[in-house]
Amino acid sequence: MKVFTVHYRRLLGKEPDLVLVKEGFSWPAFIFSLFWALWNQLWLVSLGLIGIQVLLNLILNTLNFGYGVQTAFSVALALFIGVFGNDLRRWTLKNRCGFDELGVVTGEKISDGEQRFLANRPDVLMEFS
Repeated sequence: MKVFTVHYRRLLGKEPDLVLVKEGFSWPAFIFSLFWALWNQLWLVSLGLIGIQVLLNLILNTLNFGYGVQTAFSVALALFIGVFGNDLRRWTLKNRCGFDELGVVTGEKISDGEQRFLANRPDVLMEFS
């Protein structure tokens, strides 16, 4: 069973948005860090990843470290994004996109979590009708 946080945004004249973000480690964020950040519209995270990677490569090349050390630092950065990626996504939804966190739900898939949340919150369900 997975745990999801529920994020909700109501826009004037538009249908409301409901986004569920999984708690815990994100394998897609670990494996495809930059592409995952771009796919999830985490623009600041994407710029930060590019900047950190370029800076790390410049520093490690200047200090004449080998490719093994560069690879280790790249894997460490990817691991960091895997561990904290969903937290960065939640922060972006709240602070940059205007979403409110409404609660926590569980389910095997995101769709199960959405159904469970909407079944328990008919006030939110009415806004989607």
